[in-house]
Amino acid sequence: MRIHLTSVFVDDQAEALRFYTEVLGFVTKHDVPLGQDRWLTVVSAEDPGGTELLLEPSGHPAVGPYRRALVEDGIPAASFAVDDVPAEYERLRALGVRFTQEPREMGPVTTAVLDDTCGNLIQLVHGG
Repeated sequence: MRIHLTSVFVDDQAEALRFYTEVLGFVTKHDVPLGQDRWLTVVSAEDPGGTELLLEPSGHPAVGPYRRALVEDGIPAASFAVDDVPAEYERLRALGVRFTQEPREMGPVTTAVLDDTCGNLIQLVHGG
């Protein structure tokens, strides 16, 4: 058994696609119109056959309170592996990305947390 698909809720699918592809560097895997929304997934450019991230519309009434609580408590909605957290932090900051946690060594791992502009905190991690 392996993870095939996971998701993050996003306020605006078009803005999420722009951020996740143009800023973070993912590539579009599926973009299928579904009424007002889209089945919109991205994957790592390094592993196009790997786990897909669904940029899921946040319209369900439970999503808003759930995401607000996570953000208020500083809890990331997802965690992405990178080769070098400090280098990725500097690259993304130069692109205007806002971080809620600068790179921090936590035992065997280094983490940083960014705001994805779509209502979520995302953790970058290396090591472990």
